[in-house]
Amino acid sequence: MDPYRILGLSPDCTNEELKNAYRNLAKKYHPDNYASDPELANMAAEKMKEINSAYDEILKIRTGNKTGYNSGSTGNYTYSNAGTGRSNNKNPIYNQVRQAINEENFRRAESLLSSIKPQDREAEWYFLHGCILLRGGYYFDALKYIETACQMDPENPEYRQVYQMVMNQAQSYSQQYQAQGEGDCESGLCRICCAMQAISCCCGGR
Repeated sequence: MDPYRILGLSPDCTNEELKNAYRNLAKKYHPDNYASDPELANMAAEKMKEINSAYDEILKIRTGNKTGYNSGSTGNYTYSNAGTGRSNNKNPIYNQVRQAINEENFRRAESLLSSIKPQDREAEWYFLHGCILLRGGYYFDALKYIETACQMDPENPEYRQVYQMVMNQAQSYSQQYQAQGEGDCESGLCRICCAMQAISCCCGGR
């Protein structure tokens, strides 16, 4: 299907209109909005997959895929280097946080993030907080923070890559446990996978 049509846009829309359309649809079809109805939540998750695919396709068309981002592959990026590069944010604290994460000094990283007032917390804050949780194995909580970062800055390829990487891994785990039968679905890992899938509203990229 025409990706522009899926997002309710025309091919001559501006990049700002594209971002706004994506954000509005992401809010509308976020599975958390339908938490009381599992069937509707699943339908919303499927709709978000369609929206994300359309958004990715338009970005590839407009950028020529210059970033090298591929929504179906994690490339050489791993959980271990999530948040260990340099921040593009002007706030120097974020580079200090990334350095602390790189040194596996997560207590210092958390302390630095806590020093930033709630009203001043940008997408980078949520992404790095998610990275700390991710490195600690708290995948469900990490995913929520990284998702928020993506929604706040849908043009950031790093945020999207990490989010998609975790989602791909969650889906893989879920398929493995489903293949083993329902008897295993009470395991902690399976519950985490199901929880991840329940918030499978992906974020924008650049």
